[in-house]
Amino acid sequence: MNIPNIKTLEELKKSGYRYRSIKEELRQNLILKLKRKENTFPGIIGYEDSVVPDVERALLSKHNILFLGLRGQAKTRMARQMIELLDEYIPCIAGGELNDDPLHPISKYASDQIAAHGDETPIHWIHRSERYGEKLATPDVSVADLIGDIDPIKAANLRLSFADERVIHYGIIPKSNRGIFVINELPDLQARIQVALFNILEEGDIQIRGFKLRLPLDILFVFTANPEDYTNRGSIVTPLKDRIESQILTHYPKTLEMALEITEQEAVIADEQKDKIKISDLVKRLIEQVAFEARASEFVDKKSGVSARLTISAYENAISAAERRAIVNNEKQTQVWLSDLAGIIPSITGKIELVYEGEQEGPYQVAMNLLDKAVRSQFANYFPNPEVLKKRMRPKNVEEPSREENPYRSIITWFDKGNQVNLFFNTRDDDKLVQLYKVDGLHAMVKKFYKGANEKETALLMEFVLHGLSSYSMISKKVIEGKIEFKDLMGSMLNLGGIKTSDEDDDGEDFT
Repeated sequence: MNIPNIKTLEELKKSGYRYRSIKEELRQNLILKLKRKENTFPGIIGYEDSVVPDVERALLSKHNILFLGLRGQAKTRMARQMIELLDEYIPCIAGGELNDDPLHPISKYASDQIAAHGDETPIHWIHRSERYGEKLATPDVSVADLIGDIDPIKAANLRLSFADERVIHYGIIPKSNRGIFVINELPDLQARIQVALFNILEEGDIQIRGFKLRLPLDILFVFTANPEDYTNRGSIVTPLKDRIESQILTHYPKTLEMALEITEQEAVIADEQKDKIKISDLVKRLIEQVAFEARASEFVDKKSGVSARLTISAYENAISAAERRAIVNNEKQTQVWLSDLAGIIPSITGKIELVYEGEQEGPYQVAMNLLDKAVRSQFANYFPNPEVLKKRMRPKNVEEPSREENPYRSIITWFDKGNQVNLFFNTRDDDKLVQLYKVDGLHAMVKKFYKGANEKETALLMEFVLHGLSSYSMISKKVIEGKIEFKDLMGSMLNLGGIKTSDEDDDGEDFT
C-alpha cells in the first residue's frame, strides 16, 4: 500500500489523472469486480441471490440507498464494505476540510489555494478508509451536527465578520465530500432534520444559516431503517424517502446452514478455548434453531425481530459454560454438553422483545421453552420421530405392531420403574457418563443409529435422547438449581396434581 509520489498540482496533471464522481468511481470499480467474477461483498452470507444483487444494481445506477430491515440483518456492515469498491487513494487539496478534488474544487479555501499557488498547489492523498462517515440518528442530532453552523470563536480569532464564508464550521456531511456517508436508524431523526437533507440529495448543495453557498457535494448516501420504526418512534418523511432512489429489503438467514456459517464466522472464540473445548455440529444446530424458533414464537414480537447476534452470543456463552465447568473440575479437555446450554439463557433473554403474553410467561420461561422447542425440532433429524411412534403404541397384549418397533421402549420403561437421572451442570465428564449409562437401553439405542460414533459423540447423543424424549412428553424433565432431573412422566404429573412422592424436591420447576 504505497501512497502515490505526487506532491503538487502540476505533477498530478502530468500523471494523466482525471476527475470522476464517487458514484462513477464506485460504478467503474464494481464493473471491474463483476467482470473478474470477484466477490463484491466478502463475508456477507445469505444475501448472494437477494440483497447483494440489489445493491450492485443500485450502485451501477448511481443511486443513494436505503436498507430496510429488522435488527441484526447486516445493514450497516453492507454499507461499511462499500469502501472496498473505492479507489485505494484519491488526491485532494492539502489543508482543506472538504476533500476538494484538485481538478474540481468546490470550497473557497481550495479555490484560494489554487489561485495563490497555481501548479505548485500542494496535494494530499486520502486512503479509502478515510472516506467513510457514519452517524447514528438520535433525537438530539442537530442541523449543525450534520451540515454545519457559524463558528463565533473562529470569527473572533480570525477577526472576520459573520458574513465571511470562512467563519463556517462544516458538519459531518460536508466533511464526507467524495466519500460514503451513512445515517443509521433514519426514522429516529427529527422530521425538521430530515427536511434539511432534501437539497443535499436532490441538488447536492448545502444551506447554512444565511449564506448563499453553492457546494455541489459529491457523496453516496446510505440510510438504514427498521420497518417497525415507522410506527414506533418516528417515520421517514415522504419527500426524503422519495429522493432515495433504491430501497433494499434485508432479511434473516433463510436456512440453518447459512445461519451456522454466519455464527461460525462472527463468534469470537479464544485460541485456548478452541484447544480445550470441542463443540459438536449437533449443539451448533440446536443454538441456531433457537433463533428460528424465536422468530416463529407467539411470545416474541415479530416486528422487532430476532437478531443474528442472539446465536453469536449464545455460541460464545455455550463455549464459556463448558470452559468454566472444565476449570472448576480441573479437566484439560471437554465438550459442550446439552446441559451447558443452560448457560445461553442470558443470550436469549437479552435479544428478544416479548409481546404481552410473553411478558406474562416471563423472559426466563420463554427462553427455556425456546430451547426445548429447538431440541424438539432437531430431534427428528437425528432419531425416529417420537410423535409418530406415540400414535403406533399399543397395550402389551396387542401383537401388531410389536412393542420392539419403538426404539425408546426400554428407556421409557426404565424411567417408569421409578428410576431417575440427575445431570448436574458442573459435573465432571466421567460422572456424567456414569449417569447416562445407568439408563437401560440408552447406549444400545444410540449405537443402533450411530455405529461409528466415538465415546464422546455417543455420550452426547445419549444426553440428546433424554432431552428429546422430554420435549415430546415421553419422560419428564425438570430444571432445578444446579441440575437437570429426568424421571417418569406419570410420576411427575401426579406430583403436579398434588400427590407427592418421597423423592420429589420442593424446589423443582417443570418446563415440559
